[in-house]
Amino acid sequence: MIPEAFKNNPAFIAYVTGGDGGLDYSLECAVALIEGGVDLLEIGIPFSDPIADGPVIQRAMMRAIANHTTPEQVLEIAEGVKKRHSVPLVLFTYYNPVLQLGRHFLEKAASNGFDGLLIVDLPFEEQVELPGGMQRILIATPSTSQDRLDKIGRLSEGFVYYACQKGTTGIRQNLPAGFEQDVRRIKSCTGLPVAAGFGISNSASAKEALRYADGFVVGSYFVDAMEKRVSPEVLKKMAEDMDPRTD
Repeated sequence: MIPEAFKNNPAFIAYVTGGDGGLDYSLECAVALIEGGVDLLEIGIPFSDPIADGPVIQRAMMRAIANHTTPEQVLEIAEGVKKRHSVPLVLFTYYNPVLQLGRHFLEKAASNGFDGLLIVDLPFEEQVELPGGMQRILIATPSTSQDRLDKIGRLSEGFVYYACQKGTTGIRQNLPAGFEQDVRRIKSCTGLPVAAGFGISNSASAKEALRYADGFVVGSYFVDAMEKRVSPEVLKKMAEDMDPRTD
């Protein structure tokens, strides 16, 4: 399923935290983003110590936890999305929930509609075995060594996620220096698509990213709007407006 997102055009990827604003609201927002042009959706499991995320997504995690959102309920959100749309879904999580819940949880995630797994804080040397049909998404950063890039390129499935900014997720206006060179370096190690994320929050930066990358990821920009409780209809329009492929 994941390769389909990159088949005809560069991929527009979005992120939401499962349970942010309540299960029904986060489900409707996920559907709205897809209807606004998103080709692949990451749905995050709320976690109390999201070290790779900036304040916007940290607050979303805390809101979802305050709503008593469980990992199992995040799987139900995926099931609800797949009843209405066939876009690929990636389960975005930190390792602790996977460690606690075990393989049965991943098998259920696959059966509920998740096509990929991205464990943010798990080194590729410690990767978990995935059930059939679920692909492993690995992360490269500007500081990743060439040796590690070669290994990431060999072990990745679906696409390689390029976290193009140093530090945590967040809303930024411009791409970092060296973006083109880093994407070319990653592409030299894999035949998979490379999708850039961490900080892309407007149409201009998304368009610039697509000069070199095969996809772009938008998270904090949409999560910030969800914190303001915008309607799903407004979120759909935000996705449409920032999609540079429609220019």
